[in-house]
Amino acid sequence: MAAFHEEIDVDRSPGEVWAYLSDPSHLPEWQKSAVSVEQLDDSPFGLGSRIRITRHVGRRDVPLTMRVTEFEPPRAWSMRGIDGPVRGRVHGEVTPLPDGRTRVTMDLDFEGHGLGRVLIPLVVRPQVRRELPENERLLKERLERTAR
Repeated sequence: MAAFHEEIDVDRSPGEVWAYLSDPSHLPEWQKSAVSVEQLDDSPFGLGSRIRITRHVGRRDVPLTMRVTEFEPPRAWSMRGIDGPVRGRVHGEVTPLPDGRTRVTMDLDFEGHGLGRVLIPLVVRPQVRRELPENERLLKERLERTAR
């Protein structure tokens, strides 16, 4: 079971939601700790792609590399951290609702390496717990305002 499980319903079609979420350049628009994102591969974003996300964690900006481990348009994606002391694991799903809206489900957890084992409970999880409600609000707002 993931450390964090979140669901939000959005007043947009699954295709519009997928188009927004599957473009990693949007992360800083709705994730408070995401400072910047850079795709590290020349090919279109998808299975196997790598991105470098610089996140503000505690008092520092930390670059983290993630690899896409699942990519099933327009339904699901997963990414896994491949470097650094704190490596995130995220799984997301886009589900159509009967009323034409869309449910976004995200599961997030972390794996610590070295100092990361200490940072996860002391810094990372508390920061994520504080930020998640704002991230959800921003995601819903961005999707409902800009997806069409």
